Amino acid sequence: MDKIPQLLVAALAALAASPASALAGPADVTATRSYIQANYTLVQGGKARIPRAEAATRNLLAQVRRECPLAAAGSPQDHDSEQLSDEVVGALVVASMHTGTAGIHTFVGTVQRLHWSNAGLTRTIHGYAGHLKTISTLASPDLCADVKAWVASGYQTLPASTVRFDEAYTPAWVPIGELPASLNPYERPEEKGLIHRSNLLELQVGEFEARAVETYAEVLDAMELKQ
Repeated sequence: MDKIPQLLVAALAALAASPASALAGPADVTATRSYIQANYTLVQGGKARIPRAEAATRNLLAQVRRECPLAAAGSPQDHDSEQLSDEVVGALVVASMHTGTAGIHTFVGTVQRLHWSNAGLTRTIHGYAGHLKTISTLASPDLCADVKAWVASGYQTLPASTVRFDEAYTPAWVPIGELPASLNPYERPEEKGLIHRSNLLELQVGEFEARAVETYAEVLDAMELKQ
C-alpha cells in the first residue's frame, strides 16, 4: 500500500519538472505565434522609420533653437527643472512615435485580442500594448511655451500642461519591441528564427534611442535648461 503514495509523489514531481510548453494548450500556442509575428512586424516598422524618427527629433531641436533659444537662462536646478527636462524627453519620444502610429495601432489592435491561460502573461502583454497606445496618441507638448511660462512665474510654478504631460508620459514609456520571458514556455522551435530577427531589429532601434539622448542634451543646452 505504501508504494501508491510514493508513486503519486513521483508522478507529481515529474509533472512539476515538465516544461510548461508540454502543458500549453492550443490556444496558448496560437496566441504566442500571433504575438511573435505582431512583435516582429512592430520592430521591423520601427527599424524602417528610424530616418523619419531622427528627422522628427532634429526638427524639434531646430524649433527650440528658433523659437526659444536661451529661454531658461539663469534658471535654477530643482524639481521643476527636472520635470521640464522630463517633458523634453517625452517630447522627443512622442515626436519619434508619431512617425509610426499606423503600425503601432495595428500592433495594439492585434495584441489586445490575444489571451493566454497564464493570466499574468496576458496582463503583461496587454499592459505593454496599452502603454504603446498611450505614447503614440499623446499630443506633442509645447516646450517653448511651457518653459517660458515657468520663467514668467519667477520659477515658482510649473504650467499645468507640463504636469499633465509628465503624468501621462512617464508611467507609459516603453521601448519598441517586447518579448517577455514568461512567453518562452509557449514558443515553438520553428519560431526561434523570427525571434532572433526581432531581437536584432530591437538592437538597431535601441541604437537610435541611444543617439536620441544626444539630441535631448542639445535641446536642454539650446534653452539652457538644467536637468
